[in-house]
Amino acid sequence: MIGRITGTLIEKSPPTVCIDVNGVGYDIDVPMSTLYSLPETGARVTLYTHLTVREDAHLLYGFATPAERSAFRELIKVSGIGARIALAVLSGMSVNDLAQAITLQESGRLTRVPGIGKKTAERLLLEMRGKLGADIGATAHAVPDSQSDILNALLALGYSDKESLAALKGLPEGVGVSDGIRQALKALAR
Repeated sequence: MIGRITGTLIEKSPPTVCIDVNGVGYDIDVPMSTLYSLPETGARVTLYTHLTVREDAHLLYGFATPAERSAFRELIKVSGIGARIALAVLSGMSVNDLAQAITLQESGRLTRVPGIGKKTAERLLLEMRGKLGADIGATAHAVPDSQSDILNALLALGYSDKESLAALKGLPEGVGVSDGIRQALKALAR
């Protein structure tokens, strides 16, 4: 497995880049987020890679960060999601946005990505639930610090991420923790 490549960027031809490593040019498919973060041709670059070996080809995919590579690897495990669609997802949204969409079960954010319809988005949300850091830690970053204590209390009481975040949206700004928990529980009881 080729896990990382460091060399000279010699060509950008979206979605493929070519990196020269000691005289050997590697064609690497990258998401647009990685392509935009690359320097001009002639500069040294390092990409985290994923190698796919098929009967007819060896394909190399590159990413600017290990988190992008991990997200790609999780995406291609989902049935119906191939490497091209996984690259399109990572081109259309950051890893944090993807994790947040999965945590909040927002299929609408995923259907905006070319190649992903409603059924594929729902399958992706179902199979990716609890992966990519799309858990309490990722959800806590989606809310202001003043409301994170309220969110953590609701999660500790057994409410789901989606229910807890929906209850937080109905709270007035600057509400105290105890009052916020009380009001959120009232909202959830309805």
